[in-house]
Amino acid sequence: MVEERMGDCWSYTKDQFDNLEKHTQWGIEFVEKYTKFVKERSEIETNYAKQIRNLSKKYQPKKNPREEEESKYTFCRAFLTTLNELNDYAGQHEVIAENLTSQIITELSRYLQEIKTERKSHFHDGRKAQQHVESSWKQLESCKRRFERDCKEADRAQQYFEKMDADINVTKADVEKARQQAQMRHQMAGDSKSEYSSYLQKFNQEQNDHYYTIIPNIFQKLQDMEEKRIERIGVCMKTFADVDRQVLPIVGKCLDGMTKAAECIEPKTDSKQVVESYKSGFEPPGDVEFEDYGQAMKRTASDTSLSNSREAKERPTGKSKGKLWPFIKNKNKSPKQQKEPLSHRLNDFMSSKPKMHCLRSLRRGGSGPEDFSHLPPEQRRKKLQSKIDDLNKDIQKEMDQRDALTKMKDVYVKNPQMGDPASVDPRLSEIGQNIEKFQFEVQKFEGWLAEVEEKMPSKSDTHRRSGIYETQNSTAVSNNCAQDRESPDGSYTEEQNSETQVKANTHPVPTSSTPEFDDEFDDEDTLPTIGTCKALYPFEGHNEGTICVTEGELLYVIEEDKGDGWTRVRRNEDEEGYVPTSYVEVFLETNAKGAMTYI
Repeated sequence: MVEERMGDCWSYTKDQFDNLEKHTQWGIEFVEKYTKFVKERSEIETNYAKQIRNLSKKYQPKKNPREEEESKYTFCRAFLTTLNELNDYAGQHEVIAENLTSQIITELSRYLQEIKTERKSHFHDGRKAQQHVESSWKQLESCKRRFERDCKEADRAQQYFEKMDADINVTKADVEKARQQAQMRHQMAGDSKSEYSSYLQKFNQEQNDHYYTIIPNIFQKLQDMEEKRIERIGVCMKTFADVDRQVLPIVGKCLDGMTKAAECIEPKTDSKQVVESYKSGFEPPGDVEFEDYGQAMKRTASDTSLSNSREAKERPTGKSKGKLWPFIKNKNKSPKQQKEPLSHRLNDFMSSKPKMHCLRSLRRGGSGPEDFSHLPPEQRRKKLQSKIDDLNKDIQKEMDQRDALTKMKDVYVKNPQMGDPASVDPRLSEIGQNIEKFQFEVQKFEGWLAEVEEKMPSKSDTHRRSGIYETQNSTAVSNNCAQDRESPDGSYTEEQNSETQVKANTHPVPTSSTPEFDDEFDDEDTLPTIGTCKALYPFEGHNEGTICVTEGELLYVIEEDKGDGWTRVRRNEDEEGYVPTSYVEVFLETNAKGAMTYI
C-alpha cells in the first residue's frame, strides 16, 4: 500500500541503498562542477572588462596641445565617443561578473552546504534502520538455534527415558529420574519454541516496517532532495542566461552610441578645419612675365673690359669695395631693365621652405616666441586672439575672487567675532597684482594683434595687385619677389625689397661709377633678417658701405658671407652695412632665405 501511494518513487530501489548513495554523491559533485564553471566565467568577464577599460584608457587623448588640436575634427571626436562608450561597455561586463557571483556562485555555495548536511542526515537514518534490521535478524537466528538445540535435547532425554523404562535391571528411582529429565527438556524446548515464535513475529513486523515504511520514507526524502537539486541547477542555468540578457539593452545603447558617433563624422567639415587650422594669410605670387632672350643684349664696358678686370685684381680691397653696389641708388633707372634672371627667381621660389617649417612646428605643438611671430599671419592672429580670451577669463576669475573676498571682509568688519578683516588684505593685494599683470598681458597681446591685423592683406588689395601684375612688366617682377614676405622668425611683413635682384650676382663689382651698372640695382626696400650676430671685436667702419660696431653689440644679419669675408648686418631700419665676418659670431635662422610656401 505504501508503495502504491508513493507511486514511481525510489522505494522501488529499496535494495539499491549503496547505488543511491553513490548517485546522490555524484549529483553534489555536479553542482560543485557547475559552480566552478560559473566562477571561471565570472573571472573571464572581470578580466575582459579590465582589458577593455585599459584599452580605452590607453587611447584616451592626453592633455597636450596636439590632442587639443585634434579634438577639432569630427572623426577624432567620434573616436573619443567610441572610447567612452567602450568604457561603459566594459562596465556592463563587470555587472555580468557581479551578478553571476551574487546570484549563482554565492547561492550554489550556500546550497551545497545545505544539501550535503541533508544527504548525510538521510543516509545516517538509513544506515541506522538497516543496522537495526540486521541486529533483529541475528537475534532471530539465535532464538532459532536455541529452539533447535532444546528440541534435540528433549528428544535425546525422551529416548533415554524410554530406554531406562524398558530395562528390567534398572531401578525404579533411576527410571523416575530419567522421566523427570525428559519432562524438563520438553519444557525447555516448549519455552524456546514460544520465544522463537514470538521473536519471529516481531522480526517480521520490523522487517516489514523497514522495507515498506522506514526505508521508503528515507528514500522519498532523498528523492525530494535530488529533485530540488536538479531544479536549483535549472534555475541557475536560467539565471546564467538572464544575467547576460539584462545588460543587453545597455550594451545596445553603447553600440548605438558608437554608431551615432560614426555617423556624425563630416569629411567636408574636417577638410574645412584643415584649411582653417593651417591658413597662412599669405597671397600667392603673381604671374611670371615672359623674358625675351631673342633681343640683342647691350653689354657695358665694365662687363668685358680687360683693363677693368686687371684693376680689380690689382686693387687689394677690391672684394670689399665690390660689395658697395647695393647702396648706390639711381632714381632715374629704367623700369624695363631686368634685375634678376628668371631662372634665379624660379629656383628661389621652388626651393623655399620656411612656411613648411612653420607648419611642422604647428603639428609638433612646439613652443615659439611669446608673440607667435613664428606662425603665419592667419594662425598668428588666431593664437593671439585665443591668448587674449584666456587672459580675459583669468582676469574675470580673479575679479570674482576679489569680489568674494571684499564681501567677506565687509562681513568681518560688521561682525568682528567671525574673523579679522586685516587677514583678507594680503590676499586682496595679491589678487590686485594678478589683475594688473593680466591686464598688462592683454594690452601687450592686443598690440600684437592690431599689428597683425594691420599687416594682413585685404581682398581688395589682392584684386588691385592682380591688375598690376597684368599691366606692368619689370616692376611686377621685382614686386612679386618681395610681396608678402615672411621674416626669418616666421612673422609676416608686407615690406618690399630687392634682395632677390642682387643675391644672384656673387661677383665683386668695380667701384668705378658706371651709370649702366648703377641702374641695375635698387635698395629702396628693407631686406629681411636671416639671423643675428654678436660683435667679437670693435670695428670702425670708415669705408663706404661698412657700419661701425662695438664689442659685444647684437645686430641683425640680412646677408651672409658669400666667400669674400664680409657679412651684411643691420642695427635698425635706417642703419645697415658690411662688417668683417671674422669680427662677428653669426647665428642664422633655420628658415634663413625668407622664402615661403602658400596654402
